[in-house]
Amino acid sequence: MKLIRSSTPTIPMPVIYAPTLCLVAQGRKRAVLGTTAFIYDPSSYLVASVDLPVMGSVIEASEDRPYLCLQLDLDMTALGELAIRHPARRSETEGLPAGLALNRTTPALLDAAIRLAGLLDTPQDAEALAPLTIREILYRLLTGASGATIRQMAQADSRLNQIANAIVWIRTHFRDACPIERAAEIAGMSRSTFHAHFKAITAMSPLEFRTQLRMQEAQRLMVSDAMDAASAGFIVGYGSPSQFSRDYARIFGMPPARHASRLRNTAESRPVMQEPEVAA
Repeated sequence: MKLIRSSTPTIPMPVIYAPTLCLVAQGRKRAVLGTTAFIYDPSSYLVASVDLPVMGSVIEASEDRPYLCLQLDLDMTALGELAIRHPARRSETEGLPAGLALNRTTPALLDAAIRLAGLLDTPQDAEALAPLTIREILYRLLTGASGATIRQMAQADSRLNQIANAIVWIRTHFRDACPIERAAEIAGMSRSTFHAHFKAITAMSPLEFRTQLRMQEAQRLMVSDAMDAASAGFIVGYGSPSQFSRDYARIFGMPPARHASRLRNTAESRPVMQEPEVAA
């Protein structure tokens, strides 16, 4: 579990959303996947069903009313057990779920999340009660509006999990000049089927997904490690500095060196979002 707080709005920054639940207690956040923006606040929660590269930014926060969010990684083993013990009570929409989805926050889900966070005040109770409370949260997701997506996440042979396996491979090999066809083989699909399913879930093609991963890592190298653009491009898999610059400018709107300099200056002059990791 992570508790996230920010007392100011933040600039859009690249981040990988692993399979997770995000519940906002106060403020608002925007997550952009491909060309689609997802805005969530206390009235709605966000579920990421696979690893996804997004641009995230807090858009509503202040000193008096900071942005507050609880983020919980989703345990696939526990989800699988719950899905078997609690079959769907109603027919659920077939088809591929989107990799990111928003649903209305229910009182029952919010109550369980509050009790989980409250265990931080009584750490002596956490070992006994936290697993039960997390299981309740997963049950609320499974039996709520996000149930169809959660069930596909829990099924090892679902199309969603086949794509998830390919995503793990792409994330491991994004620097390499490996053909994307290899990812289709890992997913157990034909090339055309793989491309169609991959885009339905991630809102981008496999090549676009790999490019996003490369750009995120290159940006990190330039901003955090003060690496020059040519070296960062080479490390993430580009043989041509000019091609790297073109792809970077297409995604971020300006050349890599100028963008990295702006991000460093912004970070120095502005508080950043705090994401302390807290064990429940």
